[in-house]
Amino acid sequence: MKKFNAAVIQMDSTDQVDQNLETLAGYIEEAAARGAKLVAMPENCNYVGRNIAACAEEIPGGQTFRMMSELARKHKLWLHCGSIYEKNAGDPRPYNCTMVIDPEGRLAAKYRKLHPFDVVLQNGPAIRESDRICPGDKIVTVDTETVGHWGLSVCYDMRFGEMYRLMALEGANLLFVPANFTVTTGKDHWEAILRTRAIENGCYVIAPAQCGVKPKFVAYGKSMVVDPWGNIIAKAPEQPGVVMAEIDLDYLEKVRKQVFTLENRRPDVYQLSRIGNQDSRRE
Repeated sequence: MKKFNAAVIQMDSTDQVDQNLETLAGYIEEAAARGAKLVAMPENCNYVGRNIAACAEEIPGGQTFRMMSELARKHKLWLHCGSIYEKNAGDPRPYNCTMVIDPEGRLAAKYRKLHPFDVVLQNGPAIRESDRICPGDKIVTVDTETVGHWGLSVCYDMRFGEMYRLMALEGANLLFVPANFTVTTGKDHWEAILRTRAIENGCYVIAPAQCGVKPKFVAYGKSMVVDPWGNIIAKAPEQPGVVMAEIDLDYLEKVRKQVFTLENRRPDVYQLSRIGNQDSRRE
């Protein structure tokens, strides 16, 4: 499938899991009715609150996975489920984990956020996500064969360009950046970094975001889709909702045949590789 419609959900998630899931289900139904073949959700899509360990789930098997699996089967959709908190048997801190669910309702891949958001902002909050979240240790891509080859990341990961280049070199042409970005950083960095990741890798970037007032900050919103030339082809307003974008993989190949950012690298001078024995499709 060379052209298809992607839906991006912008959420104002709260600490009410059932309510958040009901809202997500409604948006997924809307996206399917509008012709989406894939639906992408933001970081912390099912829960934003202070008691994250209590809301962590098994993946697969938990409440959120079961609902998303049913919706994927019902509408024959690929679902990128933003991120939820995943139980961690070896640590009281859960993982911040992306689920990818195929149109048969199966878990196609999961990715645990690599880079916790540890910052001290001069005109904003001090946040140490690593106190509450256990980082993952693997880069994950998944080739859907019908709606692109996906590179997975979450929010603060976007500042570490090495992982996106590595995913592009491994075949990724859609880079996902679900986020719960602060207004303090978002007003200056969100669009700039997303467009950079698209341009430097010749990829579409799909970035669903949280909006609204959160326990520690105001979320920036501005969910968007960026094409491989760096154009913003879809952007959400301030409120929660669904925005649609057409993904054209033929156009992506045309861009890559004009600017050879992947081929013109100098691996004889510098190199980029995975560390250890990583299965790129799994956690």
